[in-house]
Amino acid sequence: MRTIKLGINLNQPHKMDLHQINWNGLFETAGELIVSYAPRLLLAILVLLIGLRIIKSITKLITKACERSKFDAALTFFIANLSGWVLKIILFIAVADMIGVKTTSFVAVIGAAGLAIGLALQGTLSNFAGGVLIMIFKPFKVGDLVESQGVLGTVKEIQIFNTILLTLENKTAIMPNGAVMNNHLINYTREGRIRVDLTVGVAYDADIKKAKEVLTNVMKNDDRVLSNPAPMVGVQELADSSVNLAVRPWCDPAAYWDVYFDTLENCKLALDNAGVTIPFPQVDVHMIKD
Repeated sequence: MRTIKLGINLNQPHKMDLHQINWNGLFETAGELIVSYAPRLLLAILVLLIGLRIIKSITKLITKACERSKFDAALTFFIANLSGWVLKIILFIAVADMIGVKTTSFVAVIGAAGLAIGLALQGTLSNFAGGVLIMIFKPFKVGDLVESQGVLGTVKEIQIFNTILLTLENKTAIMPNGAVMNNHLINYTREGRIRVDLTVGVAYDADIKKAKEVLTNVMKNDDRVLSNPAPMVGVQELADSSVNLAVRPWCDPAAYWDVYFDTLENCKLALDNAGVTIPFPQVDVHMIKD
């Protein structure tokens, strides 16, 4: 460490006299410090300016790469912004080391703080990681009909921490992305078509072939029902009081519930018009007389 001599007698009780300061020694020492540290300081400033420009260019390249990969806009902004901050922190540490600042303890403090923050925000970081995975791998997108955590609804919004679903009851369900990615997920929209599963029971004495023909015509006369795959009717079960027929129309996912309810209603009306009986549950009781 360099010592600066001011030429002051500290044992004297009177106030400091400016004329007692060794100005020549002070100026000489200041000049030596400037000569010694000025090149380092100028080099550090030059490295800082060039480094900031390089980081800006790298951030732009990352943004373009994410856009080419068709990442979500929010994820693209976050990745580019995070990369920029990480590179800036590394640059500032390097510049400080060039000036002569001891950065070992500084890096240790940053590491300890990062570990503490990571432990405190473990659940939040899990949701963040889930959001990143959703935006990269795209298991679903906005507008898809999905089922997760026992909740069925249309994806309204995909955020970095949560996924917002609009349920069939018009309720807003906020699903943590960590739980969405780590548990069972059903996407009803991904394949572009969905099968509607219905069961219609007819009496045991009814004409099965006629009932199947009536139900098939109901589905074929509905424009929302797809012709490929073709709708199907088959005997599903010989139940206690009825012969249960499986009615299977295919439709677009957006029309699922309309097709479900309308097909069920139209099957009942068509069977009534055709004279095919839909029986009530019934039990035959035989009385034995002694």
